[in-house]
Amino acid sequence: RYEQRQDFAVVIQPFFRNTLLPLDSTSKPDMSFFAADCSHFSVRGYAEMAMALWNNMLEPVGEKQTYNNFTHDRSKLRCPNPEKPFLFTRRNSGFGNSDVNLENTESSVPYWAVIVTAVAGVLVGSL
Repeated sequence: RYEQRQDFAVVIQPFFRNTLLPLDSTSKPDMSFFAADCSHFSVRGYAEMAMALWNNMLEPVGEKQTYNNFTHDRSKLRCPNPEKPFLFTRRNSGFGNSDVNLENTESSVPYWAVIVTAVAGVLVGSL
């Protein structure tokens, strides 16, 4: 709908597409990233998501990171590139009006892993 517009763009930021549950040093879910209800993020979790979203916006379309590595490391926060100091869209990423379909990219995480992670999260949350 907005492909022909010069003043507006919609860009999918896929940083959460292949993200797995963060684990602590004992390989159990790191609950410091989640609020008391176990389904929403804590301040730490929202900070991680904000950094991942910011970094995704600074990556060209077609080269965006599709996962978030929950490390709580501020050094992974990127700065804009001096040669291209803008948020990337399809147009300024070099796709112009080409018909690139980014929604049909294949996931590197099997569907069953998502189900197992969700069930494990519910079980941990209920404990």
